[in-house]
Amino acid sequence: MPPCDVILCGTCVADILVRPVPLTVPPGAGKLFHVDPIRVTTGGIVCNTGTAMARLGMKVAASSLVGSDVWGEVIRATLAGEGIATEALEASDTVATSTTAFLIDPSGERSFAHHGGAAASIDLAFIRRQLPHFAAARLALVGYLVLLPGLEPDLTEALAKIRSTGCLVALETAGNGGTLAQVARALELVDVYVPSLDEACHQTGLDDPHAIIGCYRSHGAPGLVGVKLGTRGTLLSPNEGEWFEIPCFQAPGPVVDTTGPGDSLLAGLLTGLLRGMPAREAGLLGAATAACCVTGLGATEGLRGFDETARLAGLQSP
Repeated sequence: MPPCDVILCGTCVADILVRPVPLTVPPGAGKLFHVDPIRVTTGGIVCNTGTAMARLGMKVAASSLVGSDVWGEVIRATLAGEGIATEALEASDTVATSTTAFLIDPSGERSFAHHGGAAASIDLAFIRRQLPHFAAARLALVGYLVLLPGLEPDLTEALAKIRSTGCLVALETAGNGGTLAQVARALELVDVYVPSLDEACHQTGLDDPHAIIGCYRSHGAPGLVGVKLGTRGTLLSPNEGEWFEIPCFQAPGPVVDTTGPGDSLLAGLLTGLLRGMPAREAGLLGAATAACCVTGLGATEGLRGFDETARLAGLQSP
């Protein structure tokens, strides 16, 4: 695989988007209700964050497991269409591609029906096979923790092997974030870790973002640590004892769908860091990327290029 800026390893999903679906009132058994044209797109951290980083000008590669089925081909073709290298996408003949049905209400809120599928089978043996691909990248983003049951028991060893190639490591969680025990031993191998507040609270038992970051530091986290706070912005700590807040930017258009802003924030943050920006500027780029994300249906339709996103972040003159 040619050299790249980032390789994304983990969940890789075909998403079926159904809108509008009222989520506060059950449709009832045997009922027919009309919706907008049903769309198929891609999801999971590999597709969401990978596409955002590609739109921001990064050279991106995808590392995951898909099924030998139509959904796997959809994912492969969609990523390739975004200029994302797919040589590290493996196809399985025994498990189906991960799929999620999104039920989206008129306000943009959503519920999910998810089949873990092939990506849940990623394990330490998969990481070993993929080491030549990691060696071609400057940074590896691994996620979502909690949705990678095959990898989580060996997470520390897996990240150590990735780092042995000279690749930096970022880690991302999902769902409730799992437990602190799942990540604690691995934190000293992680260069960037910015879970959501809900995930971080579940992991640490703490609800103060500063205390949460302190907890991660006490378990050896050496790099950039933070907590995503939703509409309150993001708290980032590039070094022990140093904190700053990144605001949540207003979307540059109507909010269509709230799928994926956390993945997009991470994409902008990592892009900024890989471009050599100071952590605060990288965080602003992340917030602007998240603001763009919610203006389109699904996790990637609303994303913009680097120049437009950087202007929204106040990093370039109009």
